[in-house]
Amino acid sequence: MDDTIKTGLTESLSVVQHLVDDPSVQQRVDEVAALMTASLKQGGCIYFCGNGGSAADAQHLAAELSGRFNFERDPLSAEALHCNTSYLTAVANDYGYEFVYSRMIEGRAKPGDVLVGITTSGNSRNVCLALQAGRQRGMKTVAMTGRSGGQAAQYADVLLNVPSDQTPRIQEAHILLGHLFCASVERAMFPSLNATK
Repeated sequence: MDDTIKTGLTESLSVVQHLVDDPSVQQRVDEVAALMTASLKQGGCIYFCGNGGSAADAQHLAAELSGRFNFERDPLSAEALHCNTSYLTAVANDYGYEFVYSRMIEGRAKPGDVLVGITTSGNSRNVCLALQAGRQRGMKTVAMTGRSGGQAAQYADVLLNVPSDQTPRIQEAHILLGHLFCASVERAMFPSLNATK
């Protein structure tokens, strides 16, 4: 058997164990869920953005909220910002790729909405500019990053920084943490439905 398989599993398990052992991580996940729940209850929207695998995670988590997660219920307002390819390519061509998310935030975001920027390095320019634009417009901002938090940390109301410097391990933990706050939001938004499960 290829040793890289066991190594990858062991490394992933170690990252998850760090998350289990750090109560501050659980507190911050709870804070993210509370921000999202408050926004949704006031008619707000949850936006997600990222690049590459993080864009896939953004779309995945938006779908968990806007579709369904653990049980049948009404949809929640959530969207990944990269899904309109005509917009994305036009702004990237006309203004620069670093502005593809911030420009959309400038046009759509309302005070009280929530923006989740996902960047393993914490330094993706377009994600950082989006978080900055979101803050300027009264959004609540969440950065999901690797260990250091990078530049994104300064624009985040809540920082979910995974204790790893390896992109695959960070991405695995991001989707785990995302599933946890999606589950918490769903339970908070639909307590009577949750009580029957």
